[in-house]
Amino acid sequence: MSSTLNSQVEEYLHGLSEQGLPPLYRLSLEDARKTYRDLSVPDELPSSVATVTERTVPGPKRDIPVRIYTPSGDGPFPPLVFFHGGGWLLGDLETHDALCRELANASDCVVIAVDYRLAPEHRFPAGLEDCYAATRWVANNAETIDAEPGTLAIAGDSAGGALAVGVGLLARDRGGPAIDYQVLAYPVAEYAFDTESYEENAQGYFLTRKDMERFWNGYLRSELDGRHPYASPLRSQNLEGLPPSFVLTSGFDPLRDEGRQLADRLSKAGVSTRDVQYDDMIHGFLTMLADPELDRAHEAIEEIGTAVRSELQ
Repeated sequence: MSSTLNSQVEEYLHGLSEQGLPPLYRLSLEDARKTYRDLSVPDELPSSVATVTERTVPGPKRDIPVRIYTPSGDGPFPPLVFFHGGGWLLGDLETHDALCRELANASDCVVIAVDYRLAPEHRFPAGLEDCYAATRWVANNAETIDAEPGTLAIAGDSAGGALAVGVGLLARDRGGPAIDYQVLAYPVAEYAFDTESYEENAQGYFLTRKDMERFWNGYLRSELDGRHPYASPLRSQNLEGLPPSFVLTSGFDPLRDEGRQLADRLSKAGVSTRDVQYDDMIHGFLTMLADPELDRAHEAIEEIGTAVRSELQ
């Protein structure tokens, strides 16, 4: 990469190094989940929205908890279903609470965050099926959450980006629901570790290659699952018919190249695609909204919000 690492990110990474935190892949699952939550949940009060409500929606194996963020103003608002990152093993409604609040305000959407089942307790495709079920419920019950019926967007960051593409593929292959837009933030797109960005950013930039190896090993039931297009969208022979897409990638990220390959594949499949590159950022920067507060995170969320508004309203 010829770009220079953002100075605020550099300061954050130095701080992590000084704390002596071990990398996530070296921690037990319980400790990794706690550490990820501690790093992701800000101490400061997050952005305010009009209302935040919690409920459950029917899932394939259990009721799925969701958190619904409604922006200020006169509804109904377009619904945006959000799938959090964390390598399919980590993360929850709390780790992405601040991001979902800002996303609701930036996009003027009702954001529905999905607390899908995590691996390794529930391996592929359990979490994906939860995300699809929640998306289908939102499409069929928009009025009950002050959402506008007949319009629908999905979004996810990192592993949540892979889940979003998987939901888009399932919706296409199962005949619905119709999805109008998808936002994929530094998505996981391929069960492989052979890109230049994996080589360049294997360690030192928060997410490491060994973290990703652990995440994939915990997520998949077998190596064969890694070849399935619902897990690895770049393995899909056909990406036609997916929703118009906003694909965001970070320069100092092991996943950079597969995200950009996904944007290219979508575009070549005839999917209207915005390929947005934050070359000075690291993986996970969208959730760095307080402690640390990254200016570029707010900037990117505003860019996402503008794209969603222009597509849905």
